[in-house]
Amino acid sequence: MRRLRQLAERTPAGRERYVDLLRALAITMVVLGHWGVTVIGYDRAGRPTGHSALGDLPWAWPLTWVAQVMPVFFLVGGYANAASLTARRLRGGDATGWLIDRSARLVRPTTALLVVLAVGAAVASLRDADPVQVRTVVWFATIPLWFLVAYLVVVPLTPPMYALHRRFGLAVPAVLVGLVALGDLGRLLGPAGLATGNYLFGWLAVHQLGFAWYDARSPENPRRRRLPLSRRAGATLLAVGLVALVLLTVVGPYPVVLLNVPGERLDNAAPPSLALLAAATAQLGLILLLRGPAERWLRRRRPWEAVIAVNAVVLTIFLWHLTAAVLLVGLLDALGALPTPRVGSAAWWGWRVPWLLALAVVLAALVAVFGPIEARSRRSAPPADARRGPAGAPGRGRVRTALAAAGYAGIVAGLLLNSLTRKAAPEPLGLPAPALVAYLAGAGVLRWLRSGWGSRGSPRRGADPASGS
Repeated sequence: MRRLRQLAERTPAGRERYVDLLRALAITMVVLGHWGVTVIGYDRAGRPTGHSALGDLPWAWPLTWVAQVMPVFFLVGGYANAASLTARRLRGGDATGWLIDRSARLVRPTTALLVVLAVGAAVASLRDADPVQVRTVVWFATIPLWFLVAYLVVVPLTPPMYALHRRFGLAVPAVLVGLVALGDLGRLLGPAGLATGNYLFGWLAVHQLGFAWYDARSPENPRRRRLPLSRRAGATLLAVGLVALVLLTVVGPYPVVLLNVPGERLDNAAPPSLALLAAATAQLGLILLLRGPAERWLRRRRPWEAVIAVNAVVLTIFLWHLTAAVLLVGLLDALGALPTPRVGSAAWWGWRVPWLLALAVVLAALVAVFGPIEARSRRSAPPADARRGPAGAPGRGRVRTALAAAGYAGIVAGLLLNSLTRKAAPEPLGLPAPALVAYLAGAGVLRWLRSGWGSRGSPRRGADPASGS
């Protein structure tokens, strides 16, 4: 508590606390949403299995217009990335150093999850567990990583995309929305492969709005790239987004549900569709409408301390929340006490509250163990720019940039390969071996760069005041 109080007291007056609140709320809603819609049952072999209840609850599909909060995470990610990159450059740092240091908080908690899952899977395989079942369990635990793949592509693109924003402003997300529309046309009329770029264009469009939000707080920025932040603008965006969403889903060809439901004509989230971007517009409007009251509330000490506490381990919460479900299901099954009520029945609804509470207890234990890995990633460390020392030759800088890009590429390739590998594949390590090798190689390169490759002498240690995440 003393540490939280100190952090709260040292918060800069100009910090947009609302961004931190939105990040914490978005991840909390993802966790509760995944837990809340999970249906647990048994397969033909008598083993526990799970799936989403959304396919059995079509009346709940409009609720996903609020529950699908990944756009909010990319919005605040854009704000935070613009803020920290700007601060780094004002201190004389470069984009490569920013990118190397930015990897620490994203990669370290993810590495912990993957290593623990791989070791656990290896132990289970050595004890003659079915490799298909091992893969199924690990596949379920790593579902959150599909989102991280997209974010780990967007983050390295921040320097060039922010430069485009500084030059062209809101025209950039407008062009990206047009590209998403073209991809959707391919999904609806063919060829379907035309929509592959939407995985990048859709999330980049929302991320660019985060840049615009950050720049809107600087009075020297030209009006053409400002995002209006007034309540009137919020009401307009909310209305426009909702009207567009209704026209695209209820009248148009898009599903009403914004999350994956097997059997629907397309998935609005994978890749992002125009319907998802319409929902993101409405969510941005609601965010702007609530901004004033929320900022006043966050000036109080206790709410702000709570937001700081959640953000210190927010990625750990996200990464481990489905592992908590796996552990709880396994424990209840071993005890012969796993309830499997029919979806929508009174028993199923009644089980929601104790189910969520039990999962929260398990997740709290996991966060207590693995949360310090993320929390330590935010603490004082010499910025990568400072660690370079006088070794700043152009050739060395290009090599450093290429290595950073290769590190991110290895991580993304590993996570993507895991996501694309079917859950019924026989994998003794739970994860495909090439995926694990690619990920660990990328993480190792970035760890090496963060350790001070190319530095001379003892680097000066100092805090990076613009963590921004």
